Amino acid sequence: MNLKSLANLLGMSKTTVSRALNGYPEVNAMTRERVLKAAREAGYEANPMARSLAVGRTNVYGIIYPLLPSDLGDPMFLDTVGGMTETLEERKMNFIIGPVSAGNELAAYEQIVRGRRVDGLVVSRTQLVDERIAYLLKVRFPFVAHGRTKLDAPYAWFDYDNDAGIRLAMQHLLSHGHQRIALLSAPLDMNFACQRKEGFIACMAEAGLTPDPRHMIPNTMDRRSGYQGMQQLLECSPRPTAVIVDNHLSGVGAMRALLDAGVEVGKDISIIVWGSMADTLAGIDVTTVDQPDPRAAGAKMIDMLLALAGGAAPETLQVLWQPVLVPGATVGRPG
Repeated sequence: MNLKSLANLLGMSKTTVSRALNGYPEVNAMTRERVLKAAREAGYEANPMARSLAVGRTNVYGIIYPLLPSDLGDPMFLDTVGGMTETLEERKMNFIIGPVSAGNELAAYEQIVRGRRVDGLVVSRTQLVDERIAYLLKVRFPFVAHGRTKLDAPYAWFDYDNDAGIRLAMQHLLSHGHQRIALLSAPLDMNFACQRKEGFIACMAEAGLTPDPRHMIPNTMDRRSGYQGMQQLLECSPRPTAVIVDNHLSGVGAMRALLDAGVEVGKDISIIVWGSMADTLAGIDVTTVDQPDPRAAGAKMIDMLLALAGGAAPETLQVLWQPVLVPGATVGRPG
C-alpha cells in the first residue's frame, strides 16, 4: 500500500496523512492516532527516499577516510565503525564510509557537502591545524571530530585523554626504574601524536630526565614504519631501556623488530603500546595503554552527531574519555 491508497482509505488528503505520519504538530492528536492505526492495520511503510526528499534529509551519516592498507585489519577501527553503524541502524538510518586518497580529502568533503549526500560527518584522525574542520564550520555542516584540533571556534568532538594516557605509561616505566625511555610517534601533524609527545617530554622533565633526541622517532603509523623505527632504536648507543609506541598499528611492527633481533622483551628492553594488541599479536601479553570499548565510543559519537543535527550547541558536545593502563609481560626493570 502506498500513501495515496492509505489517504483514499481514510478519506483524507495525502498531505494530511503524510503530516500525521511524520509527526507534524499542526495535525491534532485524534487524527494522528487514526492515521497511525490505519497504517499499522494496512501494513503501510513509508518510502524512505520520498520521505527524505520531503523533509530535506537523507537519514545517512558518514565518514570520509583516507584508508591505509592496515586499516581494514585494524580491530579498533572496525569496532568503532561497528558501533556507529549499529547505533544508526537502530534508528532506521545508515552509515557510509567514503574511501579517498589523502591528497583529495578536502575536495571530497566539499563534494559531499554541496550535494547534501549525508546529514552529518565524523571527522577522524584530526590534525593540529585541520582544514576539513575549518571548512565544515564555515559552511555550518553538522560534524563530530574524532579527536581535537587547535581552533578557537567551538565544535563538537570526542577524544581520549592523550596526556593522561602517556602519564600512565611513563609512571609505570619510571616506577620500574627506567630512565632511558624512547618514543615512537605517529606523524606529528596529527593532533593525538603531538599531544602524546608533549606529555612524554613533560613527564621526562618532571622526573628530572632529558630525552635523547635519537630516541624520539616520528612518522611511525603502520607495521613497516614501526619495525624500522624500532630498528633505529636498537642501533643507538646506548640503547633505550624502554620504549613507548603511541599507536597500535606501528606497535605490531615494533614488537616484531624486537623479536626478530632476539631481544628478550621485558628484560632487555621494555615496551608499552598505545592501543589493544590482543587481536594482532596473539600469545604475547603486551603492556598497553588501552582505549576502552571502541564500539561504545562509536555509538557515543553518533549520539552526539544526531544531537548536533537536531540543534544542540556544539560546545555542549565535547566528550573526553579516560584511557587505562593494562599491565602485561613486556615491562620489567632495566637489565
